[in-house]
Amino acid sequence: MKSKQANLIYILPNLFTAASIFSGVFSIISAVNGEFDKAAWLIMLSLILDGIDGRVARLTNTCSKFGVEFDSLADMVAFGVAPSLLMYLFIGHEFGRFGVVASALFVIFGAIRLARFNVMTVSSEPSVFIGVPIPIAAVFVSLLVLLFDKYGLHDNYGIVIMFLSMLVSVLMVSNIRYPSFKTVDLSPKHAMKSFVFILSALLFVFMYPIEGFALLAVIYILYGVVRTIVLMPKTFIKK
Repeated sequence: MKSKQANLIYILPNLFTAASIFSGVFSIISAVNGEFDKAAWLIMLSLILDGIDGRVARLTNTCSKFGVEFDSLADMVAFGVAPSLLMYLFIGHEFGRFGVVASALFVIFGAIRLARFNVMTVSSEPSVFIGVPIPIAAVFVSLLVLLFDKYGLHDNYGIVIMFLSMLVSVLMVSNIRYPSFKTVDLSPKHAMKSFVFILSALLFVFMYPIEGFALLAVIYILYGVVRTIVLMPKTFIKK
C-alpha cells in the first residue's frame, strides 16, 4: 500500500508537467484556428502549471533527473514553439522572411536558454537566473499579442511586436541576471513590504488583467537590464 502511494506521489509533479504540455499544444491549435487571445491565455496557464510542478516536486521530495528533463521538454513546447507560432500567425506572416527569422530565433534562443540552465543547475536551486527565463519571455510575447489585439495596434505597429520579441530572445541568452524568487526574504523585517507590493499588484491585475500582467512582465525584464547598467561602472572599478 505504501509503495503504491509513493508511486502516486512520484507521478504527481509529472502530471502537472504533462498538463503544461497539453496547454501548450492547445495554444498551438488555437493559434492555427485564429483564436489568438485564447492561445495567449493558454500560454499563461502553462506558466502556472509549470510553477506548480516544481513546487510539488520539492514539497513531496520527488525531484528526479527524469522530471528535470521532462520539464525542459514541456517548456520547449509551451514556452518555445507555442508563443513563436502565435506571434508568426498573429503578425509575423505579414513580414515574409523577417517574420520567419524572428519566430525561429525565439525558439532557437529559447532552446539554448533551457540547455544552459540544465547544464548550470546541478542540484541546488539558483538564487538568480542568467538571462530572461523562457517562461517569462513566452508570457511577454503572449501579452504583446493580447495588448495589440485589444487596442487594434497590430495593423499599424505590428513591427513593434517583431522587434520586441527579437529583443527578449537575445535577453534569454544574455548574461544579465534576474531574480528567481526562490529565495525571497520573508522575515518580519521585509514581510510587510512584500505584502503591500503583492497586494497592490494583485489589485491592479484584477482591475486590468492584460495591462497588469504586461506591466509586471516589463518591470521584471527591465529590472535585469537596469541593474546591469547601474552595476557596470562598479564592475570596471573593481577590475
